[in-house]
Amino acid sequence: MDAEAAEVVKRIFALCLGGYGPTQIARILKEEQVITPTIHFMQTGRTTRNAPPDNPYNWTGDTIADILERPEYQGHTVNFKTYKQSYKSKKTCYNPKEKWLVFENTHEAIIDADTWERVQELRKNKRGPTRTGKTNMFSGIVRCADCGEKLYYCTSRNFEARQDHFVCSTSRLKGKEICPTHFIRAVVLEQGVLAHLRLVISCVANHEEQFRKAMGAKQKTEAKKELATKRPQATRAERRIEELDRLFKRIYEDNANGKLSDSRFSNAF
Repeated sequence: MDAEAAEVVKRIFALCLGGYGPTQIARILKEEQVITPTIHFMQTGRTTRNAPPDNPYNWTGDTIADILERPEYQGHTVNFKTYKQSYKSKKTCYNPKEKWLVFENTHEAIIDADTWERVQELRKNKRGPTRTGKTNMFSGIVRCADCGEKLYYCTSRNFEARQDHFVCSTSRLKGKEICPTHFIRAVVLEQGVLAHLRLVISCVANHEEQFRKAMGAKQKTEAKKELATKRPQATRAERRIEELDRLFKRIYEDNANGKLSDSRFSNAF
């Protein structure tokens, strides 16, 4: 494992969990003068298709977003992320995720499964910083109790912390007749969540055995659901492997029979 690169990846995931978006994380790494992946590859003697940037610390939001979405950091190997329309074409095309072939636990993981899932959930509910540059830990994840839509985080450079608030997006965009105005100050939401967490922790401490049983039952249910979800994926992966085996065998036979030249046979692999 590349220990230096692994630490940068871990920091990127930690910053994301801390509420920072890709653009903000890129700015932080740039200010801290952390070299970009392209420069790191060049310094360690590895080849890279990208031209070296003029600024070796010039991280971009797109680079950070790509890192946050790479399954390889969980210790998996991913094949068929890209393809070419023909052997004559040099243009690389990108396959949708459902066409990827993922082999799990093929190498040491940098990011554990729990951290990965939490980051992916945050990315699903991503919300950029406001024009003031201020963010809130609940941005993009709090929803209206009535209509179920997201609550907008509202702030201003002139606001004190106690004035930052959330409002229902439906009420704001479609009117109060669609969904009555819902408003909550950010500080009240934070205090409410903290109070609830303390209550849950207290209940767990006082009723540990019941909590363990409840969590065990929940985990079994979730494991059954996950297994049911992964069975079709495993079936598709097995069919894809069989398809590739047939393809490789055909290419080998064509080469052996002289239908495919040695050079084209080498390029196929």
